Amino acid sequence: MNSRTHYDVAIIGAGMSGLAAGIRLAHFGKRVCIFERHNTVGGLNSFYSIGGRKFDVGLHAMTNFVRPGVKGTPLGKLLRQLRIDRDEFALCEQKQSRIAFGARGETSLRFTNDFAVLESEVATRFPAQVDGFRRLAAAVRAHDDVALDAQPVSARQVVRQHLTDPLLEDMLFCPVMYYGSATEHDMDFGQFTIMFKALFFEGFARPFDGVRVILRVLLDKYRAAGGERRMKAGVRHIVAQAGRATALILDQGEEITADHVISSIGAPETARLVQSGHHPATAIAPGRLSFVETITILDRQPAELGWGSDTIVFFNDSARFDYACPKDQVDPRSGVICIPNNFDFGAGRHLPEGIFRCTCLANYERWAHLPEGAYRADKQRWYQSLQRSAQRFLPKLADPAALAHATVTTDMFTPRTITKFTGHLGGAIYGAAQKNRQGRTELANLYLCGTDQGFLGIVGAMLSGISMANYHILQKS
Repeated sequence: MNSRTHYDVAIIGAGMSGLAAGIRLAHFGKRVCIFERHNTVGGLNSFYSIGGRKFDVGLHAMTNFVRPGVKGTPLGKLLRQLRIDRDEFALCEQKQSRIAFGARGETSLRFTNDFAVLESEVATRFPAQVDGFRRLAAAVRAHDDVALDAQPVSARQVVRQHLTDPLLEDMLFCPVMYYGSATEHDMDFGQFTIMFKALFFEGFARPFDGVRVILRVLLDKYRAAGGERRMKAGVRHIVAQAGRATALILDQGEEITADHVISSIGAPETARLVQSGHHPATAIAPGRLSFVETITILDRQPAELGWGSDTIVFFNDSARFDYACPKDQVDPRSGVICIPNNFDFGAGRHLPEGIFRCTCLANYERWAHLPEGAYRADKQRWYQSLQRSAQRFLPKLADPAALAHATVTTDMFTPRTITKFTGHLGGAIYGAAQKNRQGRTELANLYLCGTDQGFLGIVGAMLSGISMANYHILQKS
């Protein structure tokens, strides 16, 4: 057990952004310690075990993938700043993904890690829109999405300057929203460009062994640089005096002091920790967007069921794409299907079991306070509903009972699960709607990194930790 009680930097939360911030600071000789309430690292991108089988949490795909030699990209910056060799992540590219709209996905746009494929699909299915789509792509490329002083602008308004077909507009918004938007119906254009570049200009990849590979690399780098980590040591309070964070009070009552504090747990969650005498910190509204996800383990490869090579399918069955907190427990009209088997792992190499995941929007309040029996019954009911909804957008099974026969085991998480294991209020995976690009708080030495700082995705989360460490601490040392 670590006995030191004062650090140059204390980091709250051992998620991707907290780990990256810790590595960056430790590389420059800072005495840094990460405090994590749970017994595993990764936060929203972690894993758990049931019956000896490991399940990834959060990771459908690692976005921002580029092939070796491509310069000036987020992945390249991340690897340089954390001194990681790209082979350590052992990333395998997606085969192909789709955006499928209509009752059974009648209108579909295929995309890969080659942007020309999506451009060709738009030209074929929306010929009158392709010139506008190219202008939009040029505007996205030109936009400075990492500027810390950028002012929010409606992404819908910008996109409509280039596209006039509501269907194409919604089809482009569906993936970028599902993979990063904390706001309903619309999003900031800066956030839109981050995700558009991450998904379409760059692309999807995954280590063969999933998120555990990424976490293992980060932990090895952090240890090697001399960083300390305390697990099952959550922060209960942040003591504030004279406009500064003067101490952290841990769950067990221990007091820790630090010159700087970086919190990766979210803006509303951090604000609730701050105590200024008897006056709590200014309240920050939690995000409203949460999700459920079903996980089905199969005794065969999904391709053997006839489900082809699709890695990820973003689907919507309605006239318009409604990205909002649903009134019911779950909104099965739209969602994301992920088949991790359909990455290109190399000739003759495949995951030992089939995996079929389906993610849909959910209402935290409808799940949070259920009695245990009702909670379990509702999980089972919605599991079946999501299975039926997702299958509409995949090739039809020759035998309707084939999926049930192939199923080895299942699991499902809800907004209640998210809050329990991550602390995110309201089960809000993407945090508060209002992002804080500079990561500043009402306390001069307390900074935010991660989801509520505004960078998105796994690579974005790590870059957030790096940028906040650089901007607030290393550049001023």
